[in-house]
Amino acid sequence: MAYTMKDVFYLDVQLATGTGTGLGSAQLDLSAYIDPIARRGSKAQGLAVYKVQPTVTEGSSKVPGMDLDGSMRFGLIAGQGTGDVAVGSTIAAGATTITANNDLAIYVADFYADTGVSMPKTTELITPDKDVPYIVVRDNACLLIEVDDAFATELVVGMRLSCAVVTLDQSTLNQLLRTQTV
Repeated sequence: MAYTMKDVFYLDVQLATGTGTGLGSAQLDLSAYIDPIARRGSKAQGLAVYKVQPTVTEGSSKVPGMDLDGSMRFGLIAGQGTGDVAVGSTIAAGATTITANNDLAIYVADFYADTGVSMPKTTELITPDKDVPYIVVRDNACLLIEVDDAFATELVVGMRLSCAVVTLDQSTLNQLLRTQTV
């Protein structure tokens, strides 16, 4: 599962915060890259996520300005299956969904902006690694955003995933399926 440039491809997902509070979701369909069933003559395969590179922009492309004030946590969760839901809508998600307590968390970060501060701050809490990637064996991953303190201007959270399809032996597959079963 070494990181080799020739096998890596990129996927992306994004979601707007709106100007309210609450939870929102954007679902990324991974079914074309995942096959958790080892068939006769072929091994199971999963999606190795080596890196997640997030962006937070104001509107479609502006760098967040000094006039922002608000906070949110956002994360990429394997197998969440909540679909595309605007921030502030009702989503059935537990209190530990976007935390380190969740085995399905691929990436988690906090974003804070205070009025008058020159640059908002993003603090990464969980990230995959080039040496130890997060291997997804679920057919989707969702970008979840939980806005605690509303922003005056809509922000767009985007993620670029550096991925590769990897083959899995039976014992690795079994462990991943146990870990990624809700």
